[in-house]
Amino acid sequence: MPEPTKKEEPSKEKEARTTPAKEWSLGESPAGEEQDKQNANSQVSVLFVEKPQGGTVKVGENITFIAKVKAEDLLRKPTVKWFKGKWMDLASKAGKHLQLKETFERQTRMYTFEMQIIKAKENYAGNYRCEVTYKDKFDTCSFDLEVHESTGTTPSIDIRSAFKRSGEGQEDAGELDFSGLLKRREVKQQEEEPEVDVWELLKNANPSEYEKIAFQYGITDLRGMLKRLKRMRRVEKKSAAFAKILDPAYQVDKGGRVRFVVELADPKLEVKWFKNGQEIRPSTKYIFEHKGCQRIMFINNCQMTDDSEYYVTAGDEKCSTELFVREPPIMVTKQLEDTTAYCGERVELECEVSEDDANVKWFKNGEEIIPGPKSRYRIRVEGKKHILVIEGATKADSAEYSAMTTGGQSSCKLSVDLKPLKILTPLTDQTVNLGKEICLKCEISENITGKWTKNGLPVQESDRLKVVHKGRIHKLVIANALTEDEGDYVFAPDAYSVTLPAKVHVIDPPKIILDGLDADNTVTVIAGSKLRLEIPISGEPPPKAIWSRADKAIMEGSGRIRAESYPDSSTLVIDVAERDDSGVYHINLKNEAGEAHASIKIKVVDLPDPPVAPNVTEVGDDWCIMNWEPPAYDGGSPILGYFIERKKKQSSRWMRLNFDLCKETTFEPKKMIEGVAYEVRIFAVNAIGISKPSMPSKPFVPLAVTSPPTLLAVDSVTDTTVTMKWRPPDQIGAAGLDGYVLEYCFEGKPPKIRIPRHLKQTYIRRVGEAVNLVIPFQGKPRPELTWKKDGADIDKNQINIRNSETDTIIFIRKAERSHSGKYDLQVKVEKFTESASIDIQIVDRPGPPQTVKIEDVWGENVALSWTPPKDDGNAAITGYTIQKADKKSMEWFTVIEHYHRTNATITELVIGNEYYFRVFSENMCGLSEDATMTKESAVIAKDGKIYKNPVYEDFDFSEAPMFTQPLVNTYAIAGYNATLNCSVRGNPKPKITWMKNKVAIVDDPRYRMFSNQGVCTLEIRKPSPYDGGTYCCKAVNDLGTVEIECKLEVKVIYQGVNTPGQPVFLEGQQQLLHNKDF
Repeated sequence: MPEPTKKEEPSKEKEARTTPAKEWSLGESPAGEEQDKQNANSQVSVLFVEKPQGGTVKVGENITFIAKVKAEDLLRKPTVKWFKGKWMDLASKAGKHLQLKETFERQTRMYTFEMQIIKAKENYAGNYRCEVTYKDKFDTCSFDLEVHESTGTTPSIDIRSAFKRSGEGQEDAGELDFSGLLKRREVKQQEEEPEVDVWELLKNANPSEYEKIAFQYGITDLRGMLKRLKRMRRVEKKSAAFAKILDPAYQVDKGGRVRFVVELADPKLEVKWFKNGQEIRPSTKYIFEHKGCQRIMFINNCQMTDDSEYYVTAGDEKCSTELFVREPPIMVTKQLEDTTAYCGERVELECEVSEDDANVKWFKNGEEIIPGPKSRYRIRVEGKKHILVIEGATKADSAEYSAMTTGGQSSCKLSVDLKPLKILTPLTDQTVNLGKEICLKCEISENITGKWTKNGLPVQESDRLKVVHKGRIHKLVIANALTEDEGDYVFAPDAYSVTLPAKVHVIDPPKIILDGLDADNTVTVIAGSKLRLEIPISGEPPPKAIWSRADKAIMEGSGRIRAESYPDSSTLVIDVAERDDSGVYHINLKNEAGEAHASIKIKVVDLPDPPVAPNVTEVGDDWCIMNWEPPAYDGGSPILGYFIERKKKQSSRWMRLNFDLCKETTFEPKKMIEGVAYEVRIFAVNAIGISKPSMPSKPFVPLAVTSPPTLLAVDSVTDTTVTMKWRPPDQIGAAGLDGYVLEYCFEGKPPKIRIPRHLKQTYIRRVGEAVNLVIPFQGKPRPELTWKKDGADIDKNQINIRNSETDTIIFIRKAERSHSGKYDLQVKVEKFTESASIDIQIVDRPGPPQTVKIEDVWGENVALSWTPPKDDGNAAITGYTIQKADKKSMEWFTVIEHYHRTNATITELVIGNEYYFRVFSENMCGLSEDATMTKESAVIAKDGKIYKNPVYEDFDFSEAPMFTQPLVNTYAIAGYNATLNCSVRGNPKPKITWMKNKVAIVDDPRYRMFSNQGVCTLEIRKPSPYDGGTYCCKAVNDLGTVEIECKLEVKVIYQGVNTPGQPVFLEGQQQLLHNKDF
């Protein structure tokens, strides 16, 4: 058995008998930590209701530590952690020998936290700590565990297990963690050196070196050792019982033998030996010897459990010492080897040490590797083998790695390179139709990330653009392709200089947009004017447009009829339109995506041809009846009516007879002079204008008709004859009397209805207007009249009918739509009847369209459609008006008016805005009172970009008063009102005060003050010379005050000449001078 290691020097023994024991300087940090722990355990607890208490357990037995926390003031469960020593979190060590448990009692609202140690081993002894945290509150408690050897048993524990630091979840997890060794240090394998006294090292070392010394020399419980050293610092008093006391500390290697010696002053005193307060009995391990006054105790086969405090008593006195058992250093038996690997592979660095489950630290370029849940580094221990595992190695893992034990170190170099990259499936160029999906796909030999670029710029993901990486396959998917998606795309794998290019070409079949034309695609142009017909087109690439007419192409150039091409439109130009230009024109679009065709009818309208010369069919005393034929050519637009002119044959001045168009081809000129020859002519009118006049009619002379013969009487009657007598007419016209015409008829006169000309067409009135129609008729005796509406009798409560001997009147005070219909008039005289019909139409504004829908939204465009109104107002729908409103302001703006179709495309909308639309119906009465609005809104968003509304600070409109137009010096005339004007601005609105010669003008009836839109006016009523002086306008608000002055001079008017320099007034003249500077 080797001799115990004990540092005793003769000179020091002699000094010890005469002087007290020397105090060792252990540094401030350990003592401070120990004091903090004592203070923490003694102070009032913040969260703990019951703290865990230290305990003692025998090897192989169980022990439980309990901590309790009151939950009355806690909103959630507190966080509790259990530690061994300074750093080791026991939550990761739970397993076969350690279990953590927590419970909650609802009645008492108490949290109970338990830590149970199962089948305790000697290396479980040491200091433990429990920490509880809740929000900003923190509480901690330290306690000790002592593990004693079972009675009657021989220690069989592997001492080296006290120093092992294995992975998480193993049964016997270690407890050492020396942060002082994190920095790189070089440990060289040295030859066996002489025995080192750790006590002396700790005594003379700086406290920051304690952990380094403990790891190097196998000290397992540094905190316990420092704690015991602290107790040794107290100075031993001179003892009467002991002539020589125990040394302050003893050190022995594990498995060695140590010898404790004391010398008594009185050999008769009884001596007892103690270990941690328990008396030591003689055994094979503990051997006692007596040599004179010396009392000796040997401890054989020292183990880690013998590392403790010992003391010996003699009578009422005792002396103590500390025994420290040092574990032999761990040596590296198999060195690390340099390794080369590829990126993404799993790398294992392996070494072997001299003991199983030894504590080994790993370093990368001198910095300690600390495995964790999120770390790619993992340490695996298999007996004496220690393996560092690197999952998914990268180039950043290339470094020098080392494994360090208490007795040696091994290093190696790891080189991680990229695997040669192979392109299995390259990108391919694609040509995609607009609106379809673009999918760029490639496959490479390695599962690595990469970057996509478009035209050299990084590709940003959006709702429409997705980047997919699945294994070795990379995809770029673009939904609903747009023209801006065209370009050069490149995929670049990370960490490689290889690039995979592809070109994307977006095409769109050509389209011709004819929304702006009528339903039949007809364009009307006035002859002689210039037509520029611009047709919007679309397509990608821009299509080529070809115009043609009658299979003859219209070329681009400088001709009168030519075509012009633009990127988004094609234009047909006719410089001076002629009648022969009317016809059907064709536009053909073509690009690589397809073709499009459309036909457009161009109608050239002109003034109508003049009608032929009119015919005069009847002549009266001052009237005539004329008729004519419509012109052969109406100018391409329907004839709206005619103007009639007449003149005397000898004159050259024509006079128009009607100012309202004559709709028919018959007219009755009146108010002519009997016996004077006249000529008449006709003008035809269409929507374009008035034609040239027709040729004059043949001259005609109005002649008065003679009056009826008088005193007509029957002279005699026979069976077959009647003899009649009469007197000549009282009046005979200028044409003279040529003879008489005799007629006879049966008794009574057949009826005849004379329908006015304006009632021969449909009579139209608006709702609420009055209807008053007079229909003349003839017949004798007085005929019988019958009115019917739509075949039924007329309700006289709604429609008034008044009849006389010569006419009938139909009267409606306030027309309603129910009054519309066909009115039939029947006039009956005996067995003769005459019938006539009148169509009356009462119209009103239409109702709104039934529904308005948003069909599609693309780019800056929105497609709308709607259904015609259910109520057309009893008149044909002539068009629709579409309005838009931004959702933010909801202010409506008209987009299209008088639109004939039931679908439209709204263009040039603002990107980023959200719009609503509404549609009005329109007929001859006007727009509908209400409009139908879309239920949904249309969002005009730019793909791939998210518009963030800018934040605008409220603008400060406040402003001090300021005169924008000053007062000017003014002359006034006595007796005539004078005004002084100026303009001022400011916010808040300034208060205006007028002053004369620095005196405020208040409640003076001679002055009137006005202020309108910032213009301030002072009116001086009939001033006199005494009203002259200096006038001042003062404006005041919260931000300041401003004043402005002017001079007013009042002059008196005299007869004759005034003094020089004064205005001159003649007698009876007056002059008022205003706004004139001196």
